[in-house]
Amino acid sequence: MTWPALAPIILLLCSNVFMTFAWYGQLKFPGTSLWLVIPISWGIAFFEYCLAVPANRIGYTVYSAAQLKTMQEVITLAVFAVFSTLYLGEALKWNHLVAFALLGLAAFFAFHEF
Repeated sequence: MTWPALAPIILLLCSNVFMTFAWYGQLKFPGTSLWLVIPISWGIAFFEYCLAVPANRIGYTVYSAAQLKTMQEVITLAVFAVFSTLYLGEALKWNHLVAFALLGLAAFFAFHEF
């Protein structure tokens, strides 16, 4: 796999770690005021954008926009599954796994040449 094909995967994976903490990390601290949580989340999200924008710029040289978006959603869901289980302590249930499988099927269709 060439660097332009691999770079968006690596960058989007890292980007999604930041995004997930920016959006959902604060759920572990329900007593923290929103006026504090919002700027902290924006600060974390800044690093997400620093990785997501180049991921899409580089990725667009080898993938279509639809393929990049599908890739991003699959990565987001995988990162979130790990995050919600390990960080938030939530269990994944059968319906979540079915939803993940269907997203995997969507990725197959997005990347398959017909």
